[in-house]
Formats: sequence, C-alpha cells, structure tokens
Amino acid sequence: MAESLPGFTRFEQFAVDVNGITVTGRLSRAGDAGSANSGPGGSGPKPALLLLHGHPETHLMWHRVADALAERFTVVAPDLRGYGGSSKPAGETDHSTYSKREMARDAVLLMEHFGAERGFESFALCAHDRGARVGHRMLADFPGRVSRAMFLDIAPTLDMYAATDRAFAEAYFHWFFLIQPAPLPEALIEANSRSYIENIMGSRYAGLEPFPAPVLDAYVAALSSPGAVHAMCEDYRASATIDLEHDRADREAGRTPEVPLRVLWGEHGVIESQFEPLALWGKAVPGATGRAVDAGHYLPEEAPEEVLAEMLAFF
Repeated sequence: MAESLPGFTRFEQFAVDVNGITVTGRLSRAGDAGSANSGPGGSGPKPALLLLHGHPETHLMWHRVADALAERFTVVAPDLRGYGGSSKPAGETDHSTYSKREMARDAVLLMEHFGAERGFESFALCAHDRGARVGHRMLADFPGRVSRAMFLDIAPTLDMYAATDRAFAEAYFHWFFLIQPAPLPEALIEANSRSYIENIMGSRYAGLEPFPAPVLDAYVAALSSPGAVHAMCEDYRASATIDLEHDRADREAGRTPEVPLRVLWGEHGVIESQFEPLALWGKAVPGATGRAVDAGHYLPEEAPEEVLAEMLAFF
C-alpha cells in the first residue's frame, strides 16, 4: 500500500521511540534536492519544518505539498499519537494520555531527536485541525522551540466550545459524539470505520474528490487498526476536559505565545461561517495574521498550490 501512495517521493519512513510511545511518519531524505542536507543555495542545513495532521487523517494528508516542501526544508511529518502507525495507548480516566500537552511533548521530543541528526535546534510548524490544537499547546508549553507557526482551519478550542450553538453543533456533531463515555462511540465506529471516514470527510465542501483512493484507503486502514477509534475518541474527550483546563489556566495567567503566527481557513467551511478566526487568534497569539482560502476544511488537499505558496512565503 505504502509504495502506491502519491507524493512523498523525497521521503523515508521512520518509527522513533519518544515520551514512552512510538511515533511513525515520514522524514525528507538528507541531500535529496542538493548537496548533503543543504538549504537553498547550499548554505548550511535546511531549516526544519514540522507538519501535523488533523482528524480523521494521518501524515499522508500532506501528500500534495510534501515533495515541494522537501526541496527547501527538512520536513518531518509524523502521525499524532493514536493515529496512523503511532502508538495507541489506552486512555486514562482524566484523558491526560491524549491531552494536547502530552501530544505536543511527543512532537517536540521527536524534533529534538531529528534535530540532533540534522543540525537544527528550532523548527517551523504547519498544522491542520487536531494537529493545530497540538500546535497551539506546543507554543504555550515549549517557548522558543517553534520559530514560526501556521494553523489551518481552526479557531482556538476554548473559544469554539464557548460559542457553541445549534448551527455549530450540527456542523461539528462529531465533537459531541466522540466525547460520549466509552464504549458507545468506539463500538459504533468500529462497526464500519470506512463509513465513518467517508461520511465525515465526504460531507464537507469538496466531498471526497480531493482524496485519491489509495490515500482514502490508508485513512480507513489506520482507523481500523486496534485501538485507533478509542484513541481518536480520547483525543476529543481530552479537548473537552483537560485541554480546556490548560487553556483557561493560560488565559487567567495572561500567558500568550510570542511567535509569528499565520492562520488560514476555508472560505467554504465552518470556521468561516461560524467564527471570526483572525480576531480570536489575535487575542490568543498577538500579531497573528491570516486569510480565507478558496477551499473547505481540508486545505492542503483541496487547495495545495495556494497553501504551498502561503507556506513558502511565510516560512
């Protein structure tokens, strides 16, 4: 299956043990687009770029932009804990195993691992959906590690829950379904993981057209693996509980990350219709900039050229 997947021709697969789990994904090959591991013009190491995926996908969501990014950056595209091939530990009663704090620690330690090999200390970050929620926590908990950040199609978690109304609950019904106590959502999704993925993803603006069959099949296979649905539910349960506690603590203490942040969202998605994302992010991360993209929710797969241009300009 992996060999038939589109994109990632400049990458190798990895499985790295960090933070008590194994994280899998793809890493751009050293020297694939130039001498050694040099950046543009051959002057020193390529700058590092971490890509974090969203729900219910894996790192494969970057397949339309990954090779182009690998020409300019050392690209690390992992599966978040609980997703893809990464470990899927059982959730704790307080859901801390899948807190964004713990998931951010996974990613930071992974980048430390590759930084020791490739000669970088800090890194840029581009993250979509759930990955961007991990990224937001990363900016708060690990200051100085991320040099620049780009978040795709989210508003801050705390603001989204606080503004929930019927329209949002209908559009993002899975937020409230997945947080129901185990084993109800697990049992229902495990009965037909393909139906869950195709209906969740296919009901958005662009339907299923942006997802090549091998990639969609890989998403289904990943969610069908043992423990994957439970991990996905725990990710959402954490967002509705312990993650909100962490976010509230930051706001009450007046802690705001000091890092350049660019925010993109889909012109035809829920973030555009239900929220004011740039205003909300400007309060959470002062100085944030951004705009809407002619797409729905899955920006790198629906509008790869526009997203790539934004990434190259910003990073």
